[in-house]
Amino acid sequence: MSELKYYFSIFLRRLHYFLIVSVMVTAVSVIAAFTLPPAYESQTRLLLEGPQIPSDLAASTVSVGLVEQLEIIEQRLVTRANFLEVARKQNVFEDIGKMSADEIVGAMRARTVFQRAGTSRNPTPILTITFEGRSPQVAAGVLNEYVTLIEQQNVEFRTARAGNTLEFFQQEVARLGQDLDAQSARILQFKTENSGALPDSLQYRLDQQATLQDQVRQVDRDIVSLRNQRDRLVAIFNATGQLTQDQAPSRLSPDEQRLQEMQVQLDEARSIYSEENPRVKMLQARIEQLTERLESAPKPAPEEGADMPEKRAGSATLDLQLSEIDTRIKMLQEQRTEIEGRLEGLAATLEKTPANTVTLDEMTRTYTNIETQYNTAVDRLARASTGERIESLSRGQRISIIEPPATPTEPTKPNRILIAGGGTSFGIIAGIALIFLIEFLNRTARRPEDIVNRLGVRPLATIPYMRSRSDVVWKRLVKITIYLLILVGLPAAVYAVHLYYLPLDLLADRAMNKLGVRW
Repeated sequence: MSELKYYFSIFLRRLHYFLIVSVMVTAVSVIAAFTLPPAYESQTRLLLEGPQIPSDLAASTVSVGLVEQLEIIEQRLVTRANFLEVARKQNVFEDIGKMSADEIVGAMRARTVFQRAGTSRNPTPILTITFEGRSPQVAAGVLNEYVTLIEQQNVEFRTARAGNTLEFFQQEVARLGQDLDAQSARILQFKTENSGALPDSLQYRLDQQATLQDQVRQVDRDIVSLRNQRDRLVAIFNATGQLTQDQAPSRLSPDEQRLQEMQVQLDEARSIYSEENPRVKMLQARIEQLTERLESAPKPAPEEGADMPEKRAGSATLDLQLSEIDTRIKMLQEQRTEIEGRLEGLAATLEKTPANTVTLDEMTRTYTNIETQYNTAVDRLARASTGERIESLSRGQRISIIEPPATPTEPTKPNRILIAGGGTSFGIIAGIALIFLIEFLNRTARRPEDIVNRLGVRPLATIPYMRSRSDVVWKRLVKITIYLLILVGLPAAVYAVHLYYLPLDLLADRAMNKLGVRW
């Protein structure tokens, strides 16, 4: 009981601190409760609908997820420019002309609330927007402006994205088409410059090379045959003085006839076999033996004057035939030179063919890759054109208003009783807390128990301070005056601030806006 009396005495001693805090807080809360203007809250609900055309038939090129789409709608709405435009257009605040742009944006942001249905893992395509205004018309008007901006910006966003996609693929198709034409021109130029050394004509040139080589061998055989014929004619004429058996069949000996037959066989063998063939070498050896035998054999003396005209005639015929053989040999040699030139040209083209094949394959692969990209871009361009058409006709994702903004009939706040009662309670608690804090910080010994606890010495007696009657009366008058000043002066001062400096509702509103709190 003594403890309670002691604490009660302390409370009475610090009563002026308690009254200052509690009366000021109570006065502010009561005045604010009955002077705060009514606030009206309007609400609208938006539904994000899916594409109107099945995606398996015609897909839009603007593919945005549900959560991302709702986030885009919210972020595009709460921009500084939109807040300023809506606030000034709807005259949301009474003294908006005196407010700075930052204050307007902060107040609009504090009065606008976005709520999404569902959870983050299982979102629902419904967005609820709430705005708190000073009048029903302002609250509903601001939400109508919000809805208009959302629909307008959503259409602009989707059509712009679809248009950008279409424009990109148009540019891509044009670029790939130019690359395709340029690569085709390079391939054509390369084929023109290397028309004789391309891989597609390789087999033809190989066959042609084999044919020309056969022709060279045949020409060589013909030349050898003509030269042998020429040598044979000269040898026969030198041996017999005649050219053929028809001219003097009776003068040819058996060895000479055998020599002619073996020359014919040698020519035939050379036309078929090479010089290293055993048959050719055997015939050459026999011909050499017969020639040596004929040259070593004694020649009969010719009759004087009998064969002179015949030898002269044979010599002229021999010269004519030799001249004809030489002409044919010369023509064959020219033909061989021409064929060798063609073979050299073919050999040069055949040497270039592998490198040309690699180059042409690389150019063809590049052309094929560009063509594949071009075909893909054309296909995507067609889909982008369809998607842009879908968005321009509003057949893709769109926002529907399932609950339009309604004009509220009753204010939603403030709750004047709650504010006044809560402020009074808070003031009382704050005053008691202040007294407790002061006493907690005060370490002065004021009771015998304090001396015992601190010094460990128990006093024999305590002598109270005795005041005179005049001191008691004077002290009571001072306390009453202070209490009257607190009880009357503080509420009057708060009310004077409300009337002559700035209304408490605006002070509270600014404080809440700076704190970003809705109340």
